[in-house]
Amino acid sequence: MIFPAFYFGPISYFAQLIQHDEIQLEAFENYPKQTYRNRCFIQGANGKLRLVIPISHDGVRTFKDIKVSEDYPWRKEHLKSLESAYRSSPYYEYYEDDLLPIFDKKNKFLLDINLMTFDFINSKLKLDLKYSLTENYIQVSSDNDFRNQFNSKVEPNPEDFPPYIQVFEEKQNFLPDLSIIDLLCNEGPNSTTYLKQLIIK
Repeated sequence: MIFPAFYFGPISYFAQLIQHDEIQLEAFENYPKQTYRNRCFIQGANGKLRLVIPISHDGVRTFKDIKVSEDYPWRKEHLKSLESAYRSSPYYEYYEDDLLPIFDKKNKFLLDINLMTFDFINSKLKLDLKYSLTENYIQVSSDNDFRNQFNSKVEPNPEDFPPYIQVFEEKQNFLPDLSIIDLLCNEGPNSTTYLKQLIIK
């Protein structure tokens, strides 16, 4: 099964991942713009908040070679946004110290950052996901190809995602299929149970 490598991917992504034993993360695709590969969505005080990693526009197209831009301090901005959104959540304090290295380490390549977020979630939720990186770009059957399944531009169907308690639920409606970070900070170890009950088609 070939999956894209996302930046703190959405809940639906991890719900699909845990259904498979053998996973490859795509490293050699042509980098597609405006996807979860360089963005995630969290719940902020004013609603859905998009966090985007800026990309260096140097003509490179292969995903493994895509570099992040350091033209502005996006790491500091993302960490500040996460703190503001989730510091009052039940579990943020338990994970905060282990989140910091993701933003402190100055990885040049987007893929390396995404793998750090993948490993972080895999570890904290004890998902035991075993994966390898692709060694070239290959065509596979649609049943085994999840590279284009998750669309950041399409609003998720709320009926597919049972509500859980979110930080700003008193002021906002439930926001489904946000970044896995939202689920982790609000549900903690129970996140795995939530993922297993989802049926993602």
